[in-house]
Amino acid sequence: MFELPDRRRIYLLRHAEAAYVADDGTVTDDPRQVGLTPQGRIQARKQAAVLASIPFDRAICSGLPRTRETARIILADRTRPELEVVDALEEIRGGGREQPVADVREWLNHVANPWAAADHPEATFLGGERFVDFAARVTPAFDRIVADPGWRCLLLVLHGAVNRMIFNHVMGISWQGRMSIEQDNCCINIIDVDADTSGAVAGSAKRYLIRAVNLTAYDLNKSGFLLTTMEQTAARIAETLR
Repeated sequence: MFELPDRRRIYLLRHAEAAYVADDGTVTDDPRQVGLTPQGRIQARKQAAVLASIPFDRAICSGLPRTRETARIILADRTRPELEVVDALEEIRGGGREQPVADVREWLNHVANPWAAADHPEATFLGGERFVDFAARVTPAFDRIVADPGWRCLLLVLHGAVNRMIFNHVMGISWQGRMSIEQDNCCINIIDVDADTSGAVAGSAKRYLIRAVNLTAYDLNKSGFLLTTMEQTAARIAETLR
């Protein structure tokens, strides 16, 4: 007879729009501490309505203000679960704000597409954390969460690069140069996890099912999306340099 799988579900979100760039085009000195913009809070509330019927029994964020705020909006009308923090799932860390190259156009292009050379062993994110080191902290933390048998429906509210790394991990692919798994603000991804019931490693994943990627109920057909969030950042910086 057919044996039903031991299947659990992850709702993986990116945080809503964050205030990295002020109205005057000034880039924040500390992206770790930025919160959501007013538009970001609207995005989060609309995504919360989509997820209102989902029975989360565990909820995790990275602990950075923009993921805490997004997760609290998603969970606003619930008494449980309590929001947990996993520091290892913080966003990839960029370098300093000093000009990294002499050619401004080249630098802006790098800001717009920082993943272009991410598969190189020594590649960094905007002169900061190496992608290989980023993978070494994110994927074990994700695997530990998956291996915990104490949840059936999990909310993860994380970051654009973190979510990309998780997708790369579960799909068994490397960082993409010509292709990108886009993560728009406050997007919803759905990943099912089938547990390994062979007894080899309790709670480990035997199979992942990708149910949905980059869903934005506040703009379902993506008609309002042309630029990526990093391209938007580069464009706003460019405006201040004119």
